[in-house]
Amino acid sequence: MNQQELTGKARSHIRQFERPRFAVQAEVADAFFEMKRAAVTDGIELHPFSAFRDFDVQLRIWNLKYSGQRPLYSIDGKQLNFDALLPEEVVRHILNWTALPGGSRHHWGTDIDVIDSAALPENYQIKLLPEETEKGGVFYKLHCWLDENMERFGFFRPYAHYQNGIHPERWHISYEPVSRPAMSAFTQEFLEEAIANSQISGMEIVLSMLPDIYQNYIMNITQPGTDL
Repeated sequence: MNQQELTGKARSHIRQFERPRFAVQAEVADAFFEMKRAAVTDGIELHPFSAFRDFDVQLRIWNLKYSGQRPLYSIDGKQLNFDALLPEEVVRHILNWTALPGGSRHHWGTDIDVIDSAALPENYQIKLLPEETEKGGVFYKLHCWLDENMERFGFFRPYAHYQNGIHPERWHISYEPVSRPAMSAFTQEFLEEAIANSQISGMEIVLSMLPDIYQNYIMNITQPGTDL
């Protein structure tokens, strides 16, 4: 993968699928569909809620959160009072759950946010919060199944545990054979260039925090085999 692909500025590495509708690298899709077929036998309809997102989509999410037009959440999924936060605190709370544009693993086409569409109650609004993955949650069965099975298909959870970076996201899975070399190729310099040439809100603060963001929110993941 080249710099443009790694930072979400290009999608030349991505293949678009229609049923279900999502975009990832072809090798990732092959593994995902194989896992999806296996899950069906256990009554689970594994569905890609979100996969590839380009830089502009991630930028739009970031700017909405930085301006207070989208809510910010604590580690336990509680909504925060935006008006009580300083700008640096806003940046850190965005990073709790949302990657910096240019620094999202979703740019690589290797990572997917998954749900079980067979478990959805009528008119249910998907939140992608921890409560959905825990015992009693709507997707608890799915995550028990993933605990037992995803590794044999090459997937792991890069944000399984809190490590002073992104808060736990059990719904976020990554195809390790492709995401590992992508992560090795990704540099802080790539990220700085992507941010400096963008219309990101809070650019000055973000650039001043970039070494910490790179180390703690991008390189700092739960390693495969330790993600249960």
